[in-house]
Amino acid sequence: MWRQAGQLMLNLPLGIAGFVFAIVMLSVGLALAITVIGLPLLAAGLSGCRGMGAFARARARSVYGSELHEPEPVHRTRPGITGFTTAHLTDALSWRSALYNVLRLPWGILSFSVTLICVIVGWPVLPWVIRFGSAVDRMLLEALLAPGALSERVRELEDDRGTVVDTAAADLRRIERDLHDGAQARLVALAMDLGLAKERLRETESAEDVRAAARMVDNAHGEVKLALQELRDLARGIHPAVLTDRGLDAALSAVAARCTVPGGVKVHVELRAADGTVERPDSAVEGIAYFTVSELLTNVSKHSGARSATVDVWRAGDQLMVLVQDDGKGGAAPYPGSGLGGLAERIRAVDGVFLVESPHGGPTTVTIELPWRTRAARR
Repeated sequence: MWRQAGQLMLNLPLGIAGFVFAIVMLSVGLALAITVIGLPLLAAGLSGCRGMGAFARARARSVYGSELHEPEPVHRTRPGITGFTTAHLTDALSWRSALYNVLRLPWGILSFSVTLICVIVGWPVLPWVIRFGSAVDRMLLEALLAPGALSERVRELEDDRGTVVDTAAADLRRIERDLHDGAQARLVALAMDLGLAKERLRETESAEDVRAAARMVDNAHGEVKLALQELRDLARGIHPAVLTDRGLDAALSAVAARCTVPGGVKVHVELRAADGTVERPDSAVEGIAYFTVSELLTNVSKHSGARSATVDVWRAGDQLMVLVQDDGKGGAAPYPGSGLGGLAERIRAVDGVFLVESPHGGPTTVTIELPWRTRAARR
């Protein structure tokens, strides 16, 4: 309480400093706008007001626990003084910071006076005064100094881009590892076996050599089958053909059939639009839904101890809804770095929502919302 009271009283000296700086710099800059130095001086004043706004945001985070993020730096399209002037004169946050410095003086006088009177003679009402003054102070800060919606959206998109890039890199490493350790190793062994069998057949002088060559060919045939199976599994992991050809219903049913839950997995997919027509979502959204459900069912098989599970997919307006439930032991949570945490990051990267409800003892419910984009018509 006393810390917030001190901050309310500190509004007066800070308000005086900010008011004097803003009024002097903006007045002189506007008065000299017809000269060469007028607009650069005005831009310098706005830059100073922006710096004071950064200090005010840091104070709000420290004292009030506000979640005010720092905005992006002023974007210059040209170098030199011309770029500096143009960037600050067209920056909305710089002008809002100047307005904040002007308004902070009357608010500083009021908050200083009322807080000081309550500290001296108004002890009973001091907590309520501090609470009200802090709320007004925080509201003024958030209204004028918070980054604009566009800046926040740019920040979110940059974070999402980083997540997508990391996910793509991880997928490429997984594919490379699977090829190197699986199919590639088997094909190398196959080539060696076939080479040895060919040499044996060329040098055949006895029935024993023929039988040895036949065994080598038989082993090579088995390696071919295993390599083909591993390549099919790898292709299914990249993008299954059944998803492309028949959609989510058939693809998720195939995933459910491979799930090792004792009681099986029930799948229900309903993608009818409001007019009753059945549409498929965009391939990117469809793929994200498929791989998310596939990984969730894998987790159910390995970790939940569930006896049964259900998967429901439906369209709700402009959202594709996915609900995965199991009757396992619960306790699942999307911790950073965990499998569920990675799924949550992937879903958020496309402006989706990923919610997990998993109390200890179960059941576990995972709700996913993805933006619906109707698949474009193809020839």
